[in-house]
Amino acid sequence: MPTVRTSSVRKLSRRAPRVPPLRAPAAAVVLFLALGAGTVLSGCEYSYDDGRGALPVDTSTPVTDAALPRDPLLDLPVSGAELDAWAREVLPDSSGQVVYTDYGTVEEDEETKESTGRLPSGTYALTLACRSERRVSFTVRDSEFALVDLSLRCGTSRVNVVHLSKASVLRITVEARRDANFAVKISRL
Repeated sequence: MPTVRTSSVRKLSRRAPRVPPLRAPAAAVVLFLALGAGTVLSGCEYSYDDGRGALPVDTSTPVTDAALPRDPLLDLPVSGAELDAWAREVLPDSSGQVVYTDYGTVEEDEETKESTGRLPSGTYALTLACRSERRVSFTVRDSEFALVDLSLRCGTSRVNVVHLSKASVLRITVEARRDANFAVKISRL
């Protein structure tokens, strides 16, 4: 009888090859060096005595409040006694001889024209101020030139110094887009 050979088939399992776990010796070395360097460096300090003594200690109270905005009601035009008080406030006494002072109200989209008496030649300080929600334009002219042409933000005063080479009459024009108060003072320096 013929012999039949049977082959034995072995089943091989298909598993993923085994990978050894990763070690992080480099990360440990870097961490150790960083911590060690930080500890070593934190102990280093250079100091010397320059003879100036200790720094003064600031005992003042720190300012922690935010800046308060300006009251918008301060920009509204006033009249009567309030206008007189405002004009005295914005046109303080000056060191020179006051030769002209005027204040008043300008209606919306209108202009006011004033003129001084004849002023002798010399140097003058022109103080201009306004009170309105918008800017107010001031123009001061002599017989030939515009000495001052200014759009002033209200709530501030502006002083301009001008020199008159000959005796002149100054013409002052005040224009406003909204109702406004104005104040003008001319002092000889």
